[in-house]
Amino acid sequence: MPLHPQCKAFLDIVASGGGPPLHEMPIDQARQVPRMMAELGSPEEPVARIDDRTVPGPAQRIPVRVYRPTLAGTLPAVMFFHGGGFVICDLDSHDRQCRSLANQSGCTVIAVDYRLAPEHRYPAAAEDAYAATRYVAEQASEFGIDAGRIAVCGDSAGGNLAAVVALMARDRGGPLLRFQLLVYPVTDFTDDSPSMREFDGVFLSAAQMEWFANSYVPNVADRQQPYASPLLASDHRGLPPAYVITAECDMVRDQGQAYAAKLQAAGVTVESKCYDGMIHPFISLGGIVDGGRDAIADAAAKLRVALGATVAV
Repeated sequence: MPLHPQCKAFLDIVASGGGPPLHEMPIDQARQVPRMMAELGSPEEPVARIDDRTVPGPAQRIPVRVYRPTLAGTLPAVMFFHGGGFVICDLDSHDRQCRSLANQSGCTVIAVDYRLAPEHRYPAAAEDAYAATRYVAEQASEFGIDAGRIAVCGDSAGGNLAAVVALMARDRGGPLLRFQLLVYPVTDFTDDSPSMREFDGVFLSAAQMEWFANSYVPNVADRQQPYASPLLASDHRGLPPAYVITAECDMVRDQGQAYAAKLQAAGVTVESKCYDGMIHPFISLGGIVDGGRDAIADAAAKLRVALGATVAV
């Protein structure tokens, strides 16, 4: 296996910890794990301003965290949806990523604390993500952002939500999105590609993936729906340009690459990059995995170009 030594060292640390796998833990205990892993991220960068607030949602108000890299001017915005299989993770687990992304991209990053499964099943997370994005676009002045320069972004399950919000925005007449940044996205709940088998047990496992799927989309028929599995949408035309990041040693690598190919075939401008030797959560491991920091820098550069952002020197 072409595993990067830094990723192998991380996996060895995880293995040495003992204890049951994530999908066998009580849900409250499983949700503590990402908070402990957050310490392995890049250092906690200062940001000009961070605000916790809420926005209207389809069922209840949705918590969001707003990261402004500068207090001056009207900025582009990045709607950020965290990973965690739709079951775990929150605003705190991805706080360091959002800080780095805001500072390096020059964009306001708005992280969305969507409802989690299994308490809230499909399409709750997707509808929350879309509602938050629509509200921010409609109330752009309230956030000091430019409604014409909004991107969606997420990792893993959050990459799924970013792709789904782009589909919803197209299908529902807005808001206008300029870019989608998809980091090892889950795009197909029916995936049986080679990477799903080859890298089973490399951080993610088939049992864990099934736990996530059963928690979020327990109705197997719903897994064919485009707002659950965006790869299976019948039409990908008219979607915003995309940058798709995948990891070489990752179960969901092939479905991420397949989504990039699907977008490109539909005439969408797409760039994609597979990071050699990396594993599924590598962007969250910037404190110990150099590739994680590199990927954040690459992603921020793509956002700057796509949204016309500038970074204060």
